[in-house]
Amino acid sequence: MNTIKENILALQARINKAKDTSARSGDDVLLLAVSKTKPVEAIIEAMGAGQRAFGENYVQEGTDKVQYFSEHFPQQDLEWHFIGPIQSNKTRPVAENFSWVHTVDRAKIAQRLNDQRPDNLPPLQVLIQVNTSGESSKSGISENEIAELARLISSLPNLTLRGLMSIPENVSDHHSQFAAFHQLATIQKRLQADYPSADTLSMGMTGDMEAAIEAGSTIVRIGTAIFGARDYRPGNSRPKEQ
Repeated sequence: MNTIKENILALQARINKAKDTSARSGDDVLLLAVSKTKPVEAIIEAMGAGQRAFGENYVQEGTDKVQYFSEHFPQQDLEWHFIGPIQSNKTRPVAENFSWVHTVDRAKIAQRLNDQRPDNLPPLQVLIQVNTSGESSKSGISENEIAELARLISSLPNLTLRGLMSIPENVSDHHSQFAAFHQLATIQKRLQADYPSADTLSMGMTGDMEAAIEAGSTIVRIGTAIFGARDYRPGNSRPKEQ
């Protein structure tokens, strides 16, 4: 079994190969390690491989981890992304603890995140989640709703509109994967023409990251290929006191 460090190195090689294949240059694809349900020991091991950006899906678990690493590893300057659905009654801990939110899909959430962002923190970096597949089981707004939500986010002083995020339909062939990602990339380019800060595309996971990078992804969200299968037993990922 590979170590977490070996997995990260292998993923970075995959990213670089995909960039080369797509004639993309520069360090413009962020590997976001999805650490949901994983214990802090696994995150510490990933840190040892140079990983600094982590994604969490659950508010309480993610907040616990952010606070733990802020207390015990303040010198590491980790970047925490919230990538799960947000209920309106859970916006405060997200606003107070995370640097990025990938899943803003309605005005109420954007307004609450803005109002609850502490004054001593920089603006929260925000992505609009788009439902490109039209599946009712998935969160996100439709393409024709993006403009109105983007206008609101860009008007809020404690938020910065950074781009779009999607979880496309789960298909296995590269052509279909690329087509879905290209659709979002086209929308993002139009959005960036109006909002220059909207330079980010969060799309691509373990099984489709090459197609996502080819289409223009700047953040790939990888969990199992780094940390292994997830353990959903209650309390498994809670920080342990040192």
